[in-house]
Amino acid sequence: MSSTRVLVLNSGSSSVKYQLLDMRDRGRLAVGLVERIGEETSRLRHTPLHSGGETRESAGPVPDHEAALKAVSAELAKDGLGLDSPELAAIGHRVVHGGKRFTEPTVIDDTVLAEIERLIPVAPLHNPANLTGIRTAQALRPDLPQVAVFDTAFHTTMPESAARYAIDVRTADEHRIRRYGFHGTSHAYVSRATAELLGRAPEEVNVIVLHLGNGASASAVRGGKCVETSMGLTPLEGLVMGTRSGDLDPAVIFHLVRVGGMSMDEIDTLLNKRSGLTGLCGDNDMREIRRRVDEGDERARLAFDIYIHRLKKYIGAYYAVLGRVDAVVFTAGVGENAAPVREAAIADLETLGLAVDAELNAVRSDEARLISPADSRVAVAVVPTDEELEIATQTYALVGRDRGAGSERVGE
Repeated sequence: MSSTRVLVLNSGSSSVKYQLLDMRDRGRLAVGLVERIGEETSRLRHTPLHSGGETRESAGPVPDHEAALKAVSAELAKDGLGLDSPELAAIGHRVVHGGKRFTEPTVIDDTVLAEIERLIPVAPLHNPANLTGIRTAQALRPDLPQVAVFDTAFHTTMPESAARYAIDVRTADEHRIRRYGFHGTSHAYVSRATAELLGRAPEEVNVIVLHLGNGASASAVRGGKCVETSMGLTPLEGLVMGTRSGDLDPAVIFHLVRVGGMSMDEIDTLLNKRSGLTGLCGDNDMREIRRRVDEGDERARLAFDIYIHRLKKYIGAYYAVLGRVDAVVFTAGVGENAAPVREAAIADLETLGLAVDAELNAVRSDEARLISPADSRVAVAVVPTDEELEIATQTYALVGRDRGAGSERVGE
Protein backbone atom coordinates (compact mmCIF):
# COMPACT_ATOMS: atom_id res chain seq x y z
CA MET A 1 0.00 0.00 0.00
CA SER A 2 1.62 3.25 -1.14
CA SER A 3 -0.41 5.41 1.24
CA THR A 4 1.20 5.04 4.65
CA ARG A 5 -0.13 7.90 6.77
CA VAL A 6 -2.96 7.66 9.31
CA LEU A 7 -4.67 10.62 10.93
CA VAL A 8 -5.96 9.79 14.42
CA LEU A 9 -8.87 11.87 15.69
CA ASN A 10 -10.18 11.94 19.26
CA SER A 11 -13.30 14.12 19.16
CA GLY A 12 -14.69 15.30 22.48
CA SER A 13 -17.76 17.43 23.11
CA SER A 14 -15.74 20.65 22.85
CA SER A 15 -12.35 19.52 21.61
CA VAL A 16 -10.50 17.60 18.91
CA LYS A 17 -7.14 15.98 19.62
CA TYR A 18 -5.24 14.72 16.61
CA GLN A 19 -2.04 13.03 15.54
CA LEU A 20 -0.72 12.26 12.06
CA LEU A 21 1.52 9.20 11.90
CA ASP A 22 3.58 7.54 9.17
CA MET A 23 3.14 3.81 9.64
CA ARG A 24 6.35 2.92 7.82
CA ASP A 25 8.27 3.73 10.99
CA ARG A 26 5.29 4.52 13.28
CA GLY A 27 6.67 8.03 13.61
CA ARG A 28 4.60 11.10 14.42
CA LEU A 29 4.50 13.78 11.74
CA ALA A 30 2.28 16.24 13.62
CA VAL A 31 0.21 16.51 16.79
CA GLY A 32 -2.30 19.06 17.96
CA LEU A 33 -5.41 20.05 19.83
CA VAL A 34 -8.40 22.27 19.19
CA GLU A 35 -10.17 23.11 22.43
CA ARG A 36 -13.15 25.16 23.60
CA ILE A 37 -15.04 24.53 20.36
CA GLY A 38 -18.18 26.65 20.26
CA GLU A 39 -16.74 29.35 22.52
CA GLU A 40 -15.29 32.74 21.65
CA THR A 41 -12.03 31.70 23.30
CA SER A 42 -11.35 28.63 21.11
CA ARG A 43 -7.69 27.71 20.79
CA LEU A 44 -5.65 25.59 18.38
CA ARG A 45 -2.20 24.24 19.21
CA HIS A 46 -0.27 22.47 16.43
CA THR A 47 3.22 20.98 16.47
CA PRO A 48 4.89 19.75 13.25
CA LEU A 49 7.23 17.01 14.45
CA HIS A 50 8.53 15.73 11.11
CA SER A 51 10.39 18.98 10.43
CA GLY A 52 11.31 19.83 14.00
CA GLY A 53 9.18 22.95 13.69
CA GLU A 54 8.00 25.04 16.59
CA THR A 55 4.52 24.78 18.07
CA ARG A 56 2.02 27.18 16.53
CA GLU A 57 -0.90 28.50 18.57
CA SER A 58 -3.89 30.52 17.50
CA ALA A 59 -7.00 31.78 19.27
CA GLY A 60 -10.40 32.82 18.03
CA PRO A 61 -13.91 31.44 17.64
CA VAL A 62 -14.22 27.91 16.26
CA PRO A 63 -17.99 27.45 16.06
CA ASP A 64 -18.22 23.69 15.48
CA HIS A 65 -16.32 20.50 14.74
CA GLU A 66 -16.44 21.09 10.99
CA ALA A 67 -14.64 24.40 11.49
CA ALA A 68 -12.22 22.70 13.87
CA LEU A 69 -11.26 19.99 11.37
CA LYS A 70 -10.93 22.54 8.58
CA ALA A 71 -8.55 24.49 10.82
CA VAL A 72 -6.59 21.30 11.53
CA SER A 73 -6.42 20.56 7.80
CA ALA A 74 -5.12 24.09 7.14
CA GLU A 75 -2.40 23.70 9.77
CA LEU A 76 -1.34 20.34 8.34
CA ALA A 77 -1.31 21.82 4.84
CA LYS A 78 1.18 24.50 5.96
CA ASP A 79 3.59 21.64 6.65
CA GLY A 80 2.82 19.81 3.41
CA LEU A 81 0.72 17.25 5.29
CA GLY A 82 -2.80 18.27 4.25
CA LEU A 83 -5.84 16.01 4.33
CA ASP A 84 -5.87 16.01 0.53
CA SER A 85 -2.50 14.23 0.45
CA PRO A 86 -2.49 10.94 -1.52
CA GLU A 87 -0.22 9.55 1.20
CA LEU A 88 -3.09 9.61 3.71
CA ALA A 89 -4.36 6.03 3.92
CA ALA A 90 -7.17 6.41 6.45
CA ILE A 91 -8.54 8.35 9.39
CA GLY A 92 -8.79 6.45 12.67
CA HIS A 93 -11.40 7.60 15.17
CA ARG A 94 -11.48 6.91 18.87
CA VAL A 95 -15.02 5.82 19.76
CA VAL A 96 -15.65 5.34 23.46
CA HIS A 97 -18.56 2.88 23.48
CA GLY A 98 -19.01 0.00 21.06
CA GLY A 99 -21.20 -2.17 23.27
CA LYS A 100 -21.08 -5.94 22.75
CA ARG A 101 -21.27 -5.70 18.99
CA PHE A 102 -17.98 -4.06 18.05
CA THR A 103 -15.16 -6.39 18.95
CA GLU A 104 -12.57 -5.12 16.44
CA PRO A 105 -11.57 -1.95 14.64
CA THR A 106 -14.26 -1.38 12.03
CA VAL A 107 -14.45 0.51 8.75
CA ILE A 108 -17.30 2.99 9.21
CA ASP A 109 -20.42 2.78 7.05
CA ASP A 110 -24.04 3.76 7.63
CA THR A 111 -24.72 0.60 9.63
CA VAL A 112 -21.81 1.29 11.95
CA LEU A 113 -22.86 4.92 12.41
CA ALA A 114 -26.38 3.84 13.30
CA GLU A 115 -25.10 1.39 15.92
CA ILE A 116 -22.79 3.99 17.51
CA GLU A 117 -25.79 6.31 17.67
CA ARG A 118 -27.95 3.57 19.20
CA LEU A 119 -25.39 3.28 22.01
CA ILE A 120 -25.67 6.95 23.00
CA PRO A 121 -27.87 6.16 26.06
CA VAL A 122 -24.99 4.22 27.64
CA ALA A 123 -22.37 6.80 26.62
CA PRO A 124 -24.21 10.14 26.51
CA LEU A 125 -21.11 12.26 27.09
CA HIS A 126 -18.84 10.54 24.56
CA ASN A 127 -20.54 8.84 21.62
CA PRO A 128 -22.33 11.99 20.34
CA ALA A 129 -19.00 13.83 20.13
CA ASN A 130 -17.35 10.84 18.49
CA LEU A 131 -20.13 10.73 15.90
CA THR A 132 -19.74 14.44 15.18
CA GLY A 133 -16.04 13.98 14.52
CA ILE A 134 -16.66 11.01 12.22
CA ARG A 135 -19.34 12.74 10.16
CA THR A 136 -17.25 15.89 9.84
CA ALA A 137 -14.22 13.90 8.66
CA GLN A 138 -16.39 11.97 6.21
CA ALA A 139 -17.64 15.23 4.72
CA LEU A 140 -14.09 16.51 4.28
CA ARG A 141 -12.73 13.25 2.77
CA PRO A 142 -15.67 11.09 1.62
CA ASP A 143 -13.30 8.97 -0.50
CA LEU A 144 -11.09 7.97 2.42
CA PRO A 145 -11.60 4.93 4.69
CA GLN A 146 -12.71 6.00 8.16
CA VAL A 147 -12.08 3.47 10.91
CA ALA A 148 -13.63 3.32 14.38
CA VAL A 149 -11.44 1.94 17.17
CA PHE A 150 -13.53 1.30 20.26
CA ASP A 151 -12.46 1.77 23.88
CA THR A 152 -14.68 -1.16 24.82
CA ALA A 153 -13.48 -3.63 22.17
CA PHE A 154 -10.51 -5.05 24.11
CA HIS A 155 -12.80 -5.96 26.97
CA THR A 156 -15.31 -7.95 24.90
CA THR A 157 -13.27 -11.10 25.58
CA MET A 158 -14.40 -11.07 29.23
CA PRO A 159 -16.36 -14.20 30.19
CA GLU A 160 -20.02 -13.73 31.06
CA SER A 161 -19.19 -14.45 34.69
CA ALA A 162 -17.15 -11.23 34.75
CA ALA A 163 -19.24 -9.12 32.38
CA ARG A 164 -22.71 -9.69 33.84
CA TYR A 165 -24.13 -7.99 36.91
CA ALA A 166 -26.23 -10.08 39.28
CA ILE A 167 -29.56 -8.49 38.38
CA ASP A 168 -32.61 -9.86 36.58
CA VAL A 169 -31.36 -11.19 33.24
CA ARG A 170 -34.30 -9.97 31.16
CA THR A 171 -34.03 -6.45 32.58
CA ALA A 172 -30.29 -6.41 32.00
CA ASP A 173 -30.63 -7.60 28.41
CA GLU A 174 -33.46 -5.20 27.60
CA HIS A 175 -31.44 -2.19 28.73
CA ARG A 176 -27.98 -3.50 27.73
CA ILE A 177 -26.75 -3.43 31.33
CA ARG A 178 -23.41 -5.20 31.73
CA ARG A 179 -19.73 -4.43 32.34
CA TYR A 180 -18.24 -3.04 29.12
CA GLY A 181 -14.99 -1.51 30.39
CA PHE A 182 -13.10 1.44 28.95
CA HIS A 183 -9.52 2.58 28.22
CA GLY A 184 -9.37 -0.54 26.07
CA THR A 185 -6.87 0.81 23.53
CA SER A 186 -4.52 1.65 26.39
CA HIS A 187 -4.92 -1.74 28.07
CA ALA A 188 -4.35 -3.50 24.74
CA TYR A 189 -1.21 -1.52 23.93
CA VAL A 190 0.28 -1.70 27.42
CA SER A 191 -0.35 -5.41 27.97
CA ARG A 192 1.30 -6.22 24.63
CA ALA A 193 4.22 -3.84 25.31
CA THR A 194 4.71 -5.43 28.73
CA ALA A 195 5.07 -8.86 27.17
CA GLU A 196 7.64 -7.39 24.79
CA LEU A 197 9.49 -5.85 27.75
CA LEU A 198 9.62 -9.31 29.35
CA GLY A 199 10.87 -10.84 26.10
CA ARG A 200 7.84 -13.09 25.77
CA ALA A 201 4.85 -13.47 23.48
CA PRO A 202 1.59 -11.88 24.69
CA GLU A 203 -0.05 -15.31 24.56
CA GLU A 204 2.35 -16.52 27.25
CA VAL A 205 1.91 -13.69 29.75
CA ASN A 206 -0.63 -12.82 32.44
CA VAL A 207 -0.64 -9.12 33.28
CA ILE A 208 -2.47 -6.76 35.63
CA VAL A 209 -2.63 -3.36 33.93
CA LEU A 210 -3.21 -0.25 36.06
CA HIS A 211 -4.19 2.72 33.89
CA LEU A 212 -3.98 5.58 36.38
CA GLY A 213 -4.87 9.03 35.11
CA ASN A 214 -7.65 11.44 36.01
CA GLY A 215 -9.78 8.52 34.88
CA ALA A 216 -8.44 5.22 36.20
CA SER A 217 -9.06 1.57 35.44
CA ALA A 218 -7.52 -1.84 36.03
CA SER A 219 -7.62 -4.94 33.88
CA ALA A 220 -6.65 -8.57 34.21
CA VAL A 221 -5.16 -9.82 30.94
CA ARG A 222 -4.60 -13.55 30.43
CA GLY A 223 -2.58 -14.53 27.37
CA GLY A 224 -3.29 -11.25 25.60
CA LYS A 225 -7.04 -11.28 26.27
CA CYS A 226 -8.93 -9.27 28.87
CA VAL A 227 -10.75 -11.44 31.41
CA GLU A 228 -11.77 -8.73 33.88
CA THR A 229 -11.79 -4.93 34.11
CA SER A 230 -12.79 -2.41 36.74
CA MET A 231 -14.97 0.05 34.80
CA GLY A 232 -18.46 -1.16 34.06
CA LEU A 233 -21.58 0.00 32.23
CA THR A 234 -19.99 3.45 32.39
CA PRO A 235 -16.53 4.74 33.38
CA LEU A 236 -17.82 5.46 36.90
CA GLU A 237 -17.23 2.03 38.41
CA GLY A 238 -13.96 0.80 39.87
CA LEU A 239 -10.92 2.66 41.16
CA VAL A 240 -10.92 6.01 42.94
CA MET A 241 -10.37 8.62 40.21
CA GLY A 242 -9.72 12.33 39.93
CA THR A 243 -13.37 13.36 40.14
CA ARG A 244 -15.25 10.01 40.01
CA SER A 245 -16.14 7.94 43.05
CA GLY A 246 -15.46 4.51 41.62
CA ASP A 247 -17.12 1.61 43.48
CA LEU A 248 -20.10 2.63 45.58
CA ASP A 249 -22.98 0.90 47.34
CA PRO A 250 -25.91 1.49 44.92
CA ALA A 251 -28.14 2.24 47.93
CA VAL A 252 -26.19 5.49 48.44
CA ILE A 253 -28.10 6.81 45.43
CA PHE A 254 -31.48 5.83 46.93
CA HIS A 255 -30.45 7.44 50.22
CA LEU A 256 -29.48 10.71 48.51
CA VAL A 257 -32.85 10.80 46.73
CA ARG A 258 -35.01 9.88 49.70
CA VAL A 259 -33.14 11.54 52.55
CA GLY A 260 -30.98 14.13 50.80
CA GLY A 261 -33.71 15.29 48.42
CA MET A 262 -31.26 15.29 45.51
CA SER A 263 -32.28 14.89 41.89
CA MET A 264 -30.76 12.29 39.58
CA ASP A 265 -28.87 15.02 37.71
CA GLU A 266 -27.44 16.31 40.98
CA ILE A 267 -26.33 12.83 41.98
CA ASP A 268 -24.83 12.26 38.53
CA THR A 269 -22.80 15.45 38.93
CA LEU A 270 -21.79 14.51 42.47
CA LEU A 271 -20.48 11.06 41.55
CA ASN A 272 -18.82 11.99 38.26
CA LYS A 273 -17.50 15.50 38.90
CA ARG A 274 -17.39 16.14 42.66
CA SER A 275 -16.16 12.83 44.03
CA GLY A 276 -12.93 10.84 43.91
CA LEU A 277 -9.84 12.73 44.97
CA THR A 278 -11.57 16.06 44.36
CA GLY A 279 -14.40 15.16 46.69
CA LEU A 280 -12.07 13.83 49.36
CA CYS A 281 -9.54 16.65 49.51
CA GLY A 282 -10.39 19.31 46.91
CA ASP A 283 -7.57 18.37 44.52
CA ASN A 284 -7.39 15.88 41.66
CA ASP A 285 -3.74 16.51 40.76
CA MET A 286 -1.64 13.78 42.38
CA ARG A 287 1.41 16.04 42.44
CA GLU A 288 -0.45 18.60 44.53
CA ILE A 289 -1.89 15.91 46.78
CA ARG A 290 1.56 14.48 47.46
CA ARG A 291 2.89 17.97 48.20
CA ARG A 292 0.12 18.42 50.74
CA VAL A 293 0.76 14.98 52.23
CA ASP A 294 4.44 15.84 52.68
CA GLU A 295 3.40 19.02 54.49
CA GLY A 296 1.22 17.07 56.92
CA ASP A 297 -2.21 17.79 55.41
CA GLU A 298 -4.55 15.16 56.92
CA ARG A 299 -7.30 15.50 54.27
CA ALA A 300 -4.77 14.91 51.53
CA ARG A 301 -3.29 11.96 53.45
CA LEU A 302 -6.72 10.36 53.84
CA ALA A 303 -7.49 10.88 50.13
CA PHE A 304 -4.17 9.28 49.17
CA ASP A 305 -4.73 6.36 51.55
CA ILE A 306 -8.23 5.69 50.18
CA TYR A 307 -6.86 5.83 46.61
CA ILE A 308 -4.12 3.31 47.45
CA HIS A 309 -6.45 1.06 49.45
CA ARG A 310 -8.78 0.68 46.47
CA LEU A 311 -5.82 0.07 44.15
CA LYS A 312 -4.46 -2.70 46.39
CA LYS A 313 -7.89 -4.34 46.52
CA TYR A 314 -7.98 -4.59 42.75
CA ILE A 315 -4.41 -5.87 42.49
CA GLY A 316 -5.28 -8.63 44.96
CA ALA A 317 -8.60 -9.43 43.30
CA TYR A 318 -7.10 -9.64 39.82
CA TYR A 319 -4.24 -11.76 41.11
CA ALA A 320 -6.89 -14.21 42.31
CA VAL A 321 -8.74 -14.05 38.98
CA LEU A 322 -5.58 -14.77 36.96
CA GLY A 323 -4.12 -17.36 39.30
CA ARG A 324 -0.64 -16.72 37.93
CA VAL A 325 0.68 -13.20 37.39
CA ASP A 326 3.80 -12.41 35.38
CA ALA A 327 3.68 -8.63 35.72
CA VAL A 328 1.88 -5.72 37.31
CA VAL A 329 2.25 -2.66 35.11
CA PHE A 330 1.56 1.02 35.76
CA THR A 331 0.61 3.41 32.95
CA ALA A 332 -1.04 6.78 32.13
CA GLY A 333 -0.29 10.13 33.78
CA VAL A 334 -0.26 9.08 37.43
CA GLY A 335 0.94 5.55 36.82
CA GLU A 336 3.89 6.69 34.72
CA ASN A 337 4.97 9.67 36.82
CA ALA A 338 3.94 9.23 40.47
CA ALA A 339 6.60 7.07 42.11
CA PRO A 340 4.93 7.34 45.57
CA VAL A 341 1.73 5.82 44.15
CA ARG A 342 3.61 2.86 42.68
CA GLU A 343 5.57 2.33 45.88
CA ALA A 344 2.50 2.48 48.12
CA ALA A 345 0.39 0.26 45.85
CA ILE A 346 2.96 -2.56 45.91
CA ALA A 347 4.07 -2.15 49.54
CA ASP A 348 3.59 -5.20 51.77
CA LEU A 349 2.70 -7.49 48.85
CA GLU A 350 5.90 -9.53 49.07
CA THR A 351 3.95 -12.72 49.77
CA LEU A 352 2.47 -12.32 46.27
CA GLY A 353 5.96 -12.04 44.79
CA LEU A 354 5.62 -8.27 44.32
CA ALA A 355 8.21 -5.69 45.29
CA VAL A 356 9.54 -2.35 44.07
CA ASP A 357 13.21 -1.35 43.93
CA ALA A 358 13.33 2.16 45.40
CA GLU A 359 16.12 3.39 43.11
CA LEU A 360 14.54 2.02 39.94
CA ASN A 361 11.16 3.39 40.96
CA ALA A 362 12.60 6.89 41.44
CA VAL A 363 13.96 7.08 37.88
CA ARG A 364 12.03 9.41 35.55
CA SER A 365 11.91 8.09 32.02
CA ASP A 366 9.70 7.98 28.94
CA GLU A 367 10.83 4.41 28.26
CA ALA A 368 9.18 1.16 29.28
CA ARG A 369 11.10 -0.21 32.24
CA LEU A 370 11.10 -2.67 35.13
CA ILE A 371 11.05 -1.22 38.65
CA SER A 372 11.12 -4.51 40.57
CA PRO A 373 14.25 -6.16 42.00
CA ALA A 374 16.01 -8.53 39.61
CA ASP A 375 15.08 -11.58 41.70
CA SER A 376 11.35 -10.77 41.99
CA ARG A 377 8.96 -13.59 41.21
CA VAL A 378 6.56 -11.13 39.55
CA ALA A 379 7.76 -8.20 37.48
CA VAL A 380 6.57 -4.67 38.30
CA ALA A 381 6.84 -2.34 35.32
CA VAL A 382 6.13 1.16 34.09
CA VAL A 383 5.01 1.24 30.45
CA PRO A 384 4.02 4.59 28.92
CA THR A 385 0.72 4.19 27.12
CA ASP A 386 0.25 5.25 23.52
CA GLU A 387 -3.41 5.13 22.62
CA GLU A 388 -2.94 7.15 19.43
CA LEU A 389 -0.32 4.74 18.13
CA GLU A 390 -2.59 1.82 19.01
CA ILE A 391 -5.48 3.41 17.09
CA ALA A 392 -3.21 4.13 14.11
CA THR A 393 -1.80 0.60 14.16
CA GLN A 394 -5.23 -1.03 14.27
CA THR A 395 -6.56 1.34 11.59
CA TYR A 396 -3.66 0.76 9.22
CA ALA A 397 -3.76 -3.01 9.70
CA LEU A 398 -7.47 -3.09 8.88
CA VAL A 399 -7.26 -0.84 5.83
CA GLY A 400 -4.18 -2.65 4.64
CA ARG A 401 -5.67 -6.13 4.72
CA ASP A 402 -9.05 -5.21 3.28
CA ARG A 403 -9.89 -1.73 1.99
CA GLY A 404 -13.44 -2.82 1.41
CA ALA A 405 -14.09 -4.12 4.93
CA GLY A 406 -17.10 -2.69 6.66
CA SER A 407 -19.80 -3.88 8.95
CA GLU A 408 -18.75 -7.49 8.30
CA ARG A 409 -15.92 -6.71 10.73
CA VAL A 410 -18.54 -6.39 13.44
CA GLY A 411 -19.02 -9.31 15.79
CA GLU A 412 -21.70 -10.13 18.29
